[in-house]
Amino acid sequence: QVQLVESGGGLVQAGGSLRLSCAASGSISRINTMGWYRQAPGKQRELVAAITRDFSTNYADSVKGRFTISRDNAKNTVYLQMNSLKPEDTAVYYCNLGQYLSQYWGQGTQVTVSS
Repeated sequence: QVQLVESGGGLVQAGGSLRLSCAASGSISRINTMGWYRQAPGKQRELVAAITRDFSTNYADSVKGRFTISRDNAKNTVYLQMNSLKPEDTAVYYCNLGQYLSQYWGQGTQVTVSS
């Protein structure tokens, strides 16, 4: 099994920045993808950004140029640097790890951007 523990959410004004962290532990494969999803009230969960173990990245169009995903393979940790935050970025952000045919999720961390 894999456990994911997130940190770094909070309340920020529009234009501000936050950094999310997610540490993975347990049975982690050498081949995996880690990422961040978000879910706003009344909306479906959507991909924000993902990064493979060899640092290939993928971003949602809505966050390109504002958010940066990175990872530390030695620490099995993924980060999401969020700059120029907008009220529409308000959501619960979930860390995700995918390996083999399994998906693992963190408990979620609230990000609220005030206008």
